[in-house]
Amino acid sequence: MTSVLDLAPAAPVVPVVVIEDAADAVPLARALVAGGLPLIEVTLRTPAALDAIRAVAAEVPEAVVGAGTVVSPANVADAVGAGARFLVSPGWTDALLEAMRGSGVPFLPGVSTTSEVVALLERGVPDMKFFPAEAAGGVPYLKSLAGPLPQARFCPTGGISRASAPGYLALPNVACVGGTWMLPPDALASRDWGRVEALAREASGLAAV
Repeated sequence: MTSVLDLAPAAPVVPVVVIEDAADAVPLARALVAGGLPLIEVTLRTPAALDAIRAVAAEVPEAVVGAGTVVSPANVADAVGAGARFLVSPGWTDALLEAMRGSGVPFLPGVSTTSEVVALLERGVPDMKFFPAEAAGGVPYLKSLAGPLPQARFCPTGGISRASAPGYLALPNVACVGGTWMLPPDALASRDWGRVEALAREASGLAAV
């Protein structure tokens, strides 16, 4: 199965989107795509999330929309049913991992400890979300994992900013980062899609330091 980390290799940043109004989903996704960030994670944190995923999947074919905050087998079924093309969880259990594996779409289970990384490698899963990245040790922690566990690849999310993203992207075991800095609350509230597009374009041009 294709990995989430291979879906959009040209985009170093995955926007992590919280949608309060499903009507905003399509223009927001179009702004992100126009800015060069086609891989979009819509978190299942609001009642509008599934409708948002459904709308983007139907109306913005150039976007690769996925579901984040997937924490149960029911979330997996609902997200895939809505059209999610990938799944991201903040953590994992065997039951959740089995459901994501059986979903037919790529997935990123979340980890924050070395033991969790080893457990996923043992289960044949080399690609993971590192969450919450900054709180769990950030760049130094991931750098320390690269030596003993070079086969593990990460998309760190959680507290990452435009300033800190290049440091993560410089690590050999980081394929991309997830973030929200290109989605400032005031721009979303005012539906300033032009500003979102400009910030997305800036993020899409980030490179490792």
